[in-house]
Amino acid sequence: MIATTLALAIAALHVWFLVMEMFLWRTPRVRKVFGTTEEFAAASAVLAANQGLYNGFLAAGLIWGVWQGAAGQPIVAFFLLCVVVAGVYGAATASRRILFVQAVPAALALAALVAGI
Repeated sequence: MIATTLALAIAALHVWFLVMEMFLWRTPRVRKVFGTTEEFAAASAVLAANQGLYNGFLAAGLIWGVWQGAAGQPIVAFFLLCVVVAGVYGAATASRRILFVQAVPAALALAALVAGI
């Protein structure tokens, strides 16, 4: 139950990332979240939208796995591992904050899944 709740929370977080990156990228609020200027947001909007789409795929995979019940646990584990890897890579290349916003929560969810809780 805990693992399922955490996996769905990670999915919801990635849906939010999709919304920010695909639809709100140029807004002042999102520019502040990502620490970008208006010029940078305009120049990188297509790249951000692409990144948002990938976040949507992560969310969809997690939801799909949860939807399958116990049979979907390997799917959930795979997508949580993908989130952890993406978070570690993002922390190493873009912002250390990504480690705590993305990788750590996904790692906790994965640990809960493996522990069967």
